[in-house]
Amino acid sequence: MAGVDWIQPYIGQLTFGGVAGFATGYAIKTVGRWVAIFLGIIFIVVQVLASLGYLSVDWTRIQRDVEPYFQNENLRSLWNGLIALLTNNLPFGGAFVAGLLLGLRRG
Repeated sequence: MAGVDWIQPYIGQLTFGGVAGFATGYAIKTVGRWVAIFLGIIFIVVQVLASLGYLSVDWTRIQRDVEPYFQNENLRSLWNGLIALLTNNLPFGGAFVAGLLLGLRRG
């Protein structure tokens, strides 16, 4: 077992990092699901009110105003910033990312 003695000091960090990453990924996916449901309900309510003539929606303007936030470079930059923030300390960070991805898949 002398070959794996070097990992002994990191086992706690790896374990906590993996568990914390999984919990974070699971929470992100769960909250994301609720946000999607909420936005879907809001969209349905707005469409019903618009079809009944209570309000008018300028979807072209909304698209023009919101579209820059969803450009690939913006999303990539946001994701990279989030990962850099959450993985500030390695080896905790490596286990955290692995747990985060697993939590996002299982959530």
